[in-house]
Amino acid sequence: MSFFLNASALALLVTLGYAAVCSVSPYRNCRKCRGFGFKTKTTRITKRLKRGKDCRRCHGHGIRIRRGRHWWNLARRLHRRGTPDAAQTAARNAAQRSPR
Repeated sequence: MSFFLNASALALLVTLGYAAVCSVSPYRNCRKCRGFGFKTKTTRITKRLKRGKDCRRCHGHGIRIRRGRHWWNLARRLHRRGTPDAAQTAARNAAQRSPR
């Protein structure tokens, strides 16, 4: 029994830790360009580093949104679209109360 309790506690700790990281720092460096925003190339003769094309994944910004933050944004957007705001609710209640 203690194995399952420890495993669930560890899973909960990892999940809450990742949620905290996503809330504090929603963006991370792009894995493809390592945060530079472009691919580095070397010249043939001098072997010096040279700026290449903009990164296709991050579009030259060097950062990408974390998956957990992306899922959180999707969930918030879905909830916001499905929940009427206070003005719509008040208008609907006023329309139901008024005699026709």
